[in-house]
Amino acid sequence: MNSGIMAVSPVLVIKVVDNVSVQVRARLYDDFSEHNIVLNSVLTYWWANNLPPAVKFLELLDSVIKRTINEIMPHKTLNLKYEVKANETLEKASELEINLISVVADDVGFKIDGGEISLSHISKIDDDFEPNEFVTTFDQSIETPDIVLKKYLEMKES
Repeated sequence: MNSGIMAVSPVLVIKVVDNVSVQVRARLYDDFSEHNIVLNSVLTYWWANNLPPAVKFLELLDSVIKRTINEIMPHKTLNLKYEVKANETLEKASELEINLISVVADDVGFKIDGGEISLSHISKIDDDFEPNEFVTTFDQSIETPDIVLKKYLEMKES
């Protein structure tokens, strides 16, 4: 029997708070970082600028996850895999369901806690809107530019 020290996996917690914000929190031992995406303000901005909310939300979520993890564990490459279900193609969707499948920063896997995000009414729909289920899986690798990585490493050392 191995009585060695068990490695602690970092944890990524994502939850929707009262349909008002999406909380992204990363934790490793006693160190944690947390960021909130406030839905009203981003949606209002996207609507005002005729940007597709589902597409923009996914881009924002990627960058918030990346930043949150970089703050506790600076890394070069973040691999994110998630399934997305929507009631129409992402450009036109008014409802979005995201299920986080895996999060790996430089070969370190994160334990995912509450990796399901469900958003509705993210875009205005016409009266004759016919839902057309759209499902896709994103499997992407997001690089941290060297200059940014250097800043995160310096922050960790101070």
